[in-house]
Amino acid sequence: MAMTDPIADLLTRIRNGAHARKEQVDVPWSKIKARVVEVLTTEGFLKEHSVVEQGDRRVLRVWLKYDPQNRPVITGLKRISKPSLRVYVGAQEIPAIRAGLGTNILS
Repeated sequence: MAMTDPIADLLTRIRNGAHARKEQVDVPWSKIKARVVEVLTTEGFLKEHSVVEQGDRRVLRVWLKYDPQNRPVITGLKRISKPSLRVYVGAQEIPAIRAGLGTNILS
């Protein structure tokens, strides 16, 4: 079965891994997923990431980040524009996330 929305799959794996208090999650590698994870790592929402060769496939290994009380740093992870419903906004119309404490990833 072909994956129709790899970004949603990435976000779901990160969300589920954090909810289950996993140290890391593995995601099939792609350029776009690697860039999204890179932004989340740079912004401090993930601890680190790396690409791991598993046989003939690449896997994106993502280490999740928790606060001192062992609560996930990532909360409210959500995809707005989907393949079934694209959302387009002008530069002036991009909404602020959590009063400026969140991050939008745009392409």
